[in-house]
Amino acid sequence: MRQMRFHGRHTDTGRTCDAPGCSEAGEYRAPGNNPAGFDGPGDWRWFCLQHVREFNAGYDWFEGMSAEEIWEAQAPGANWSNTSAKRAFRADGGAGGVPRWADFDDPLDAIGARAADIRRHAAASAEYARFTQQERDALNAMDLSPDIDRQGLRRRYSELVRRYHPDRNGGDRSHEALLGRVVEAYQLLRKSEAFA
Repeated sequence: MRQMRFHGRHTDTGRTCDAPGCSEAGEYRAPGNNPAGFDGPGDWRWFCLQHVREFNAGYDWFEGMSAEEIWEAQAPGANWSNTSAKRAFRADGGAGGVPRWADFDDPLDAIGARAADIRRHAAASAEYARFTQQERDALNAMDLSPDIDRQGLRRRYSELVRRYHPDRNGGDRSHEALLGRVVEAYQLLRKSEAFA
């Protein structure tokens, strides 16, 4: 079962608050003191809500930094100022005109598949461009692709009329609404300039 958290709260830790003289449950962790030479959070300290708020209010991320260093750290482009990052995102990729992202191993074809999807979508959008929005809706109603020709339109219309007409379904009129949409869509599409 997943542990429920509320803004970093760890319930049922069995710890008491590390603040001197406090006997409340230590449900909120805060960075501890780093041992010499250790680059990480070190040991965690556990506080109650009141004491973790006091700890956070007194925590100074920029402690020991000059005003210029603080300004640089808060700049929107912080860490993007090095030349390798700029070169990697240039249009020519920085070397030989090949983008740097092309060097990535893509065993699941995630990058290539996404590019192919984008190309397919662009091609489909171009095919649909010859139709008005009403005509696109009519194509969808008849389940037709935008590359259909006039002969394919007639064939599909005949097929759908046979499928939904009550005379072909033993008098079953449950598909009349679908039949009406198909007839309306066909009447619109057969007059379309896209088939001229």
